[in-house]
Amino acid sequence: MVDSPDDAPATGTRGRRRETSMADVARVAGVSGQTVSRVANDRDNVDPETRARVLSAMRSLGYRPNSAARALRSGRFRSIGVILFSLSSYGNSRTLDAIASTAAAAGYSLTLIPVETASQQDVAGAFDRLGEHAVDGVIILIERHRLGEADIALPTGLPVVVVDSSASHPYPVVDTDQAQGARIAVEHLLELGHETVWHVSGPQDSFAAERRRRAWEDVLRERGLRIPDVAVGDWTPRSGYRIGRALARDPEVTGVFVANDQMALGVIRALHEAGRRIPEEVSVVGFDDMPESADFWPALTTVRQHFDLVGERSLQALVAEIEGDEARPRLLVPTELVVRDSTGTAPRGASRSGV
Repeated sequence: MVDSPDDAPATGTRGRRRETSMADVARVAGVSGQTVSRVANDRDNVDPETRARVLSAMRSLGYRPNSAARALRSGRFRSIGVILFSLSSYGNSRTLDAIASTAAAAGYSLTLIPVETASQQDVAGAFDRLGEHAVDGVIILIERHRLGEADIALPTGLPVVVVDSSASHPYPVVDTDQAQGARIAVEHLLELGHETVWHVSGPQDSFAAERRRRAWEDVLRERGLRIPDVAVGDWTPRSGYRIGRALARDPEVTGVFVANDQMALGVIRALHEAGRRIPEEVSVVGFDDMPESADFWPALTTVRQHFDLVGERSLQALVAEIEGDEARPRLLVPTELVVRDSTGTAPRGASRSGV
């Protein structure tokens, strides 16, 4: 049987199927081409029933609005770029996930540009690559000191939000309240009777590690307590284990604040191997509240970061900039202490030094 013309697919010259047009959608939905255009451009002057009928016709016909033409009319691409230093970081991956879900809910797509280093060359190159993708704004997720240096010049004229960095650039910054988190960790240990608190810090080129380290030191200084030498790790369990072996040999160590949960895992392993009981002899507090932290042995007391809120609010701040609203220069997301089994009352009679 030969198909009738009405049943045949729309084709152009040489038998190629032509792309579905607005006119095709209008015919199937029983509306005007202008109504289809309003729905395609997400205008609000279409009643819900008609919009649903047009969207159904678009889906059934496989119609895709011409985003380039729509951008020319509206001045918006509905696309956001993210410049990211590392996906291996637990915090970065969680924050990026929240940015992506919030962007999707707001009708924006994401273009991800990873960089190898937080250098001027790599950051400038990332902006150049984003220019090829035509984005409305950029979120920078590079947790390194280098981004705060004066020699890192960011392009002007494009909305930018910086996540977890310094405020040395004239852009909105969204971050966890690192200092508040470190304070509640150290104060928790001191309230348990520990005469001072040792600190395992993150790397020296990290703003988050620096803020946590400074807050730890400030609390001890304010209380007139001895400030032990800081031990610097690299966020990994291996570095925590290396530092933990040294801490385990010191009988004065009874309370340890570790700058992230992964290093805390290494510290706990080293203490176990040395026969230092947790928390009877040594209490340990981490930072992040990874899902696995509740399954450490013992379950880890830690500071919970709300990466979902950091990602959500960074995207909201960028959309506000894109739409011309006044943005807050710095937004801090509070933390909370999650008390589990790795902290307890300081041991009696231990050899510890105060001031």
